[in-house]
Amino acid sequence: MTHQTPDLSAALNREQANEELFALLRLPSVSADPTRKGDMAATAEFLRAKLAGLGFTARIDPTAGHPVVYAERLNAPGKPTVLIYGHYDVQPEAPLEEWVTPPFEPTIRDGRIYARGSTDDKGQAYAHVKGVELLLAQGELPVNVKFLLEGEEEIGSPNLEPYLRDHAEELKADVIVISDGSRFAPDVPTITYGVRGLSYVEIHVQGANRDLHSGSYGGAAPNPINALAEIITRLKDDQGRVTIPGFYDGIDDLTDTERQMWADLPHDDAEFAASIGVPALPGEAGYTTLERLWGRPTLDVNGIWGGYQGEGSKTVIAAKAGAKVSMRLVPGQDPDRITGLITDYVPTLAPAGTTATVHPHHGGRPFKFDLNSPYNLAANRALKRVFGREAVFARTGGSIPIVAAFNDLLHAPVLFVDLGLNEDAPHSPNESFAVSDYHNGILTSAYLLQELGAPDTAE
Repeated sequence: MTHQTPDLSAALNREQANEELFALLRLPSVSADPTRKGDMAATAEFLRAKLAGLGFTARIDPTAGHPVVYAERLNAPGKPTVLIYGHYDVQPEAPLEEWVTPPFEPTIRDGRIYARGSTDDKGQAYAHVKGVELLLAQGELPVNVKFLLEGEEEIGSPNLEPYLRDHAEELKADVIVISDGSRFAPDVPTITYGVRGLSYVEIHVQGANRDLHSGSYGGAAPNPINALAEIITRLKDDQGRVTIPGFYDGIDDLTDTERQMWADLPHDDAEFAASIGVPALPGEAGYTTLERLWGRPTLDVNGIWGGYQGEGSKTVIAAKAGAKVSMRLVPGQDPDRITGLITDYVPTLAPAGTTATVHPHHGGRPFKFDLNSPYNLAANRALKRVFGREAVFARTGGSIPIVAAFNDLLHAPVLFVDLGLNEDAPHSPNESFAVSDYHNGILTSAYLLQELGAPDTAE
């Protein structure tokens, strides 16, 4: 049941909430850019100071890379402890020329906040900070709350797992709340119960020992760019299935319940295609669009390079070429194993005169959670108070590698309550976050903590 408490909407100072988020968004906390180290530190201090001002014991913990902000307020004895995770680092802003307004000068247009990090993840994480503040204005928090805000999620969280290991006792919680993704649709509250995993690699193809004149050598010398294109083409068949031997071994099949649940969602392929400006939605044969997005593995080329890229012409056969490739994984697939499979397979595809090698980057395990856990049910009650309707349960095509570490090291269930939308364009130019979603996110956070503190939420 929903535990009735006063409506918090009237108590939310929306203008102040916007001003604070804007100040946070102006800090260019790009974790991948070594020149932004000072901005990363300033962002961490912004968050530490805000949480300290709310009465949390808050500090900045250094790591081998960018720092972690940790804060706790444990004034609810006998109540659950909720660990709220988010990240304050953002993607690089390039290509800058495609932004309508500067990426680090937040601007509201048509009810949306445009800025890098507005939805991923500063806006969603800060909604939880403001949700806590909203509750504190009414009295003490109904649960114990800890915040863990990291600065390296956009580069694969290389230093968070050691941090979790070193602080496992301090970070103990009954449930870990994450808001770092998208709802199913604007008016559809969503609880995400599964995430795909990731294997991310680079393919390097080598030909001659130097770039060659395409007239003097064309027709005889191997061409690494052509070879790379051939290799990429051979990584999938004409049914959209990945050809890497063993790639699909051990995959957990979609259940009939899941397939029916997703079929009942208000999804339209034509509208989805139109929303991204394409005439068709290619993919693995035999599966619906939502099934391919949430419950099937993929292989996609994310970047490609080789040869002359400047203005005008330069008639050369490049000595080398490369591509960045991501494979999204589903339960039953292990990222280390998949990385090993592609590492062994790609060299066998190299055309005569070329060599191909695979260079691994980061990865993450896929996870699926219990639909009927008391925490999911509490989240459903909270979302109903904001949206006036039951939440839908969905899986996400994205990956959050640190979830595996939460599972292994903190042994606490994860609750995904995503506040954004795919149309927010995370990672893309003109990233945005609807003002209404930010404000609803604050209310969702406050109501969620109330519902998690309710007697019938305890297991």
